[in-house]
Amino acid sequence: MEITRRRLLSVLSAAGLLTVIPSRPPSAAEIAAGSARLLANTVAVFAGTAESNARPETAAKLAAIDKAARTNLTLMDAAGAGELFAGLLLGTDEVNLNIAFRRLYEIALATRTPGGATSDLYENTAVQHRVIDGLVWLHERYYGDQSRGYYGNWFHWEIGFSQHISKTLALLSDEVQAYRPDLVRTYVTSMDAYLRNGTDGDVNLDSRFHTGANLADITTNRILQGALLGDDVRIRKALTDQLTVFVTIDPYHLNHGVTDGHYADGSFIQHASVAYTGSYGKGLLARVVQTLKILDGTGFARGEELVPTVRGWVKNGFAPLIFEGWMMEIVKGRAVSRTDTGYTDVAVVVEAVVDLSSLATGADVTALESYVKHIRSTSRTALDPAGFVSPVSIVRYADIIGDATVPPADLNPASRSVAFNAMDRTVHRRPGYAFALARSSERISKYEYMNGENLMPWFQGDGAYYLYLSGQDQTQAYGVDYFTTVSPYGLAGVTAPVERRQTIPELYGKPYYDNPGHPLNFTSSSESQNTYVYFPRSTNRHSGGAVLGAYGAAGMVQSDDVAYRDKGAGLLPDDFVAYRNARATKSWFFLDEEIVVLAAGVGDRTGRAVTTTVDARIAAPDDQVSVTGMLRDGRPWPGPGIGDLHWLRYANATQRTAVGYVFLDTPPVSVALDRVTRSRRAVRTANPDIAVTRTVLGVTVEQAPGAEPARLAYVLVPKAGEARLRSYRDGPLKVLTNSPRLQAVTHTGLGLTAVNSFTPGRHEAAGMGIRIDGPASVIVRRERRGLTTVAVSDPTMHRDTVSVLLRGRPLREVTSDDGVRVRAAHGGTRLEFDTHHAYGRSFTVTLRGWA
Repeated sequence: MEITRRRLLSVLSAAGLLTVIPSRPPSAAEIAAGSARLLANTVAVFAGTAESNARPETAAKLAAIDKAARTNLTLMDAAGAGELFAGLLLGTDEVNLNIAFRRLYEIALATRTPGGATSDLYENTAVQHRVIDGLVWLHERYYGDQSRGYYGNWFHWEIGFSQHISKTLALLSDEVQAYRPDLVRTYVTSMDAYLRNGTDGDVNLDSRFHTGANLADITTNRILQGALLGDDVRIRKALTDQLTVFVTIDPYHLNHGVTDGHYADGSFIQHASVAYTGSYGKGLLARVVQTLKILDGTGFARGEELVPTVRGWVKNGFAPLIFEGWMMEIVKGRAVSRTDTGYTDVAVVVEAVVDLSSLATGADVTALESYVKHIRSTSRTALDPAGFVSPVSIVRYADIIGDATVPPADLNPASRSVAFNAMDRTVHRRPGYAFALARSSERISKYEYMNGENLMPWFQGDGAYYLYLSGQDQTQAYGVDYFTTVSPYGLAGVTAPVERRQTIPELYGKPYYDNPGHPLNFTSSSESQNTYVYFPRSTNRHSGGAVLGAYGAAGMVQSDDVAYRDKGAGLLPDDFVAYRNARATKSWFFLDEEIVVLAAGVGDRTGRAVTTTVDARIAAPDDQVSVTGMLRDGRPWPGPGIGDLHWLRYANATQRTAVGYVFLDTPPVSVALDRVTRSRRAVRTANPDIAVTRTVLGVTVEQAPGAEPARLAYVLVPKAGEARLRSYRDGPLKVLTNSPRLQAVTHTGLGLTAVNSFTPGRHEAAGMGIRIDGPASVIVRRERRGLTTVAVSDPTMHRDTVSVLLRGRPLREVTSDDGVRVRAAHGGTRLEFDTHHAYGRSFTVTLRGWA
């Protein structure tokens, strides 16, 4: 059952939540026993147990732990005067200080990891003393002086350092108590003092820094600190704060103004407006599952009460976004520019699911274990469990994979359409492919740039889409090399003005815009930096769509971002650079074998040239790639260039993939197949300067400067053959209307009509059989059994009621969602949907003709 954040925060002392946090204060003996158990659990999570580490599956992990520790000890041995580790300069670079704390943790971990062959590090008191002495040295010189600390990125001071310090102290708790009993209190005092976005050294739920994944990290650190101090009050307070991340966000009743977290439709948002399941979302998932493990049996909380909520995140938030072991691009934010995303992202989720299955009960255990096997069986790249955090998790994973009684099974049905309207994302899945769409609005950011990551992100939320084909290694189709070699103005699905934009470092000579003297106080981590530089929102309200069973529709009105709007209003400094966007009204209709794309009003009000990209695909330079097609007059397509195309087929014989494109009503199309070489550093300053070469397909529609607004209607047909593409000339799929006011298609074979209306007033077109009042997304399916099913969503998020008239004989209600009213009306059947505070949710009603 979902609990709103407001309800949770208002009844923290009520009986319902005391099932998670016991109301009776524990005795001193219970606190001591619980703290000891919590610390022992922590050691088991990170270092493993004698039983787990005796298994051969953990050998690579144990070797990696041992190697890291020995490398770090060698650096300590070679340290010069004023150094803790050779060559690591401290005092001005918070990243280096974080490295120092991490290295001490890695050494401490090796001393608590049993079964590391004949490692002489295990329970080596002398080595542990070196770690403890290192902590003392760092505190005395670079951490304990509050007036000198807190430079650079706030994250390190409030979260990163504390993670390494708290875990190190937990691993060595007994030896610290014997050797330097004052050290825990000394460090906890300093960690509290560095929690500067908190209140009096504790979490502040009103702070924009203490939300979502960040809040989970901070509170887990404080739970460990409480156990080290035997401080039950600290543990209970941290648990109470962490409970807020388990609560479904109610956007109409925000607590502390927080929009970060999980939503009812499966969306996950971090940084107030960034669709972030694949980065911060997986981090939150990993952290809360780890916390449930370290709390197990301590008496401080009954974590089993929270397991169903986390299972819901996996099923409805993560599983739709994972295709054959790959995390989709649309929910990674700036992480799309990193070199290790995709399959590596999913490995983090898999470890969390493995551990969650050990905490679950009943049918949930089988479902979660089956999902782990499903990912293993469908992933094109073998998951390496040596990358897991916990040796215990490695063993559990091996046991699941080796259990013949556990069948591989997805948590999704094979055919599913998911509208993540709370984060402006849509996913459409069928056997053989998955389609992922990134939208944006006044609620959701167009993109995320930060810290020199994702340097050219400008159009990633303007209808950019990704078509994942079954059986392909997705690193050869997407990932960092896609963004490296495909033009940022030519991402699949994007309509962009023809111009050259500059990256933030090019514009300002640093990774952010610096102007602290301006009234908006632009500093590296200021709210203004977030609003206008790091992740600006769009200015359009219309972005959303409906879902009817396994079918879907989505629509968006493309707009400028808030930076361009506010620069025009004179709110931003003169030297701040903002870019104007092109204009388009777009719809995407998700069927069985097709994704239909309509665009109208495509152009630029200032007369710039505009390019709309139908698709952009990459291939290794040695792959056998071919492109064939037919012109609208029936002649064969002659090859790259501009032509009046009826259809086009791109095939990669090496990868055994193909995509077809059918142009229903589209101006002449330009097709290019280019060899592109570019450094991965072009998209992220921290990437290695490695040149990547790819064969890049670009299918685009070009509009000359000053051209009249255009309209486009085309179909993506995954894995289509040429015969199939020829059949669309007189096939069941038809465009009923395509304008900035109304866009609609019908598929007679499915008995389905899908419509997006964008403006106030009544909307109707020939062949629709539907009249819609105002902006809405509507899908109608008339089945042979005499049933008619209708789904409606409000893509503006602001309408109280949406009205639809079904033309024809009156129909009676069979079943409906709450908030749907059906009545006979002149000319047909009138349906009214109460969309007030529905936040884009689809309402469904099934109707039948009167007997």
